[in-house]
Amino acid sequence: MGKKVIVAILIVLTYVSTQAQTTRKTTEDPDNLAKDYFSQIMGVAVSATSNVKLYQFVYDWLGTPYRLGGDTKRGIDCSGFAFELYEKVFNTVIGNNSRNIFSMVNPVSKDELQEGDLVFFKIRSRAISHVGVYLGNNKFAHASSSRGVMISNLNESYWQRYYYKGGRLIESLREKL
Repeated sequence: MGKKVIVAILIVLTYVSTQAQTTRKTTEDPDNLAKDYFSQIMGVAVSATSNVKLYQFVYDWLGTPYRLGGDTKRGIDCSGFAFELYEKVFNTVIGNNSRNIFSMVNPVSKDELQEGDLVFFKIRSRAISHVGVYLGNNKFAHASSSRGVMISNLNESYWQRYYYKGGRLIESLREKL
């Protein structure tokens, strides 16, 4: 069996085991179950105010291979991933490369980042060369050139070294849902 199948089986068994040990009301909010699931699977603290649609989107794309200029599940780059996420989760169209996406945000300090904010990096460059979407708890989702769509931690030395700024999309650019 492939690694993904084994991991999926272990996840299901862990979840079933957890459910068997806990008495829950059968009328529990499905969004709460989804939040619990994403908290465990993605290692992100998903709170009562979290956007389940955001976590579902990220989960669905995890493992998608990196492809420069790509914009499908066959391969995607960092700005393509951010573009798709904002379009599908927030019903908002953003730029198609990390530099023009940065021009659409108000910078925010690292300690003010909120779920859905964008994080920008200058990797071996004087210009912004990478973008990800902040999930909370110092975690962000992005399309890594080496490992595809994944979740990383801003506190890892690599990301600390190249971190440039966080940004929140300028309010007038967001479509109200």
